[in-house]
Amino acid sequence: MAISRAQLVKELEPGLNALFGLEYKRYDQEHKEIYAEESSDRAFEEEVMLSGFANADVKGEGQGVSYDEAQETFTARYTMETIALAFAITEEAMEDNLYDRLSSRYTKALARSMANAKQVKAVVPLNNGLPGVATFKTGDGVSLINASHPTVQVHLAIHYQQQRILTKHHWSSL
Repeated sequence: MAISRAQLVKELEPGLNALFGLEYKRYDQEHKEIYAEESSDRAFEEEVMLSGFANADVKGEGQGVSYDEAQETFTARYTMETIALAFAITEEAMEDNLYDRLSSRYTKALARSMANAKQVKAVVPLNNGLPGVATFKTGDGVSLINASHPTVQVHLAIHYQQQRILTKHHWSSL
């Protein structure tokens, strides 16, 4: 719906002292201190997390080298979003306004709105990443700020323990 003279009654009458409410303290682009910005022309992007290796050991003289394995652990998907907001003003409201250029004032307000929306969206993973809130999950299914992220060693330890149980069960049944 367009902004019409009905929403701008005081701006159409003589005697108005000031307009306020659109100028507030503006904050810098704080998200740039947290995130690296990348552009994309796709609907989504994916990144695969690799496990890496354990710490290297000291090799004794004449002894063999230790080997480790690496693997893919999880895939993170980033889905692109379009954030939009617009305004419309009737021609009559533009013509009858006595105090200010409406379009330039509301264009600045719209720019602030878009910048604020970007900052609010950027902080969502941090605000919702605590274990108690846990509405923002990382690729491993655990909240962002959490000491319980699974590791490859945990998965391998469980796997080896299951193998030992199966092997023990197999030999005891013979």
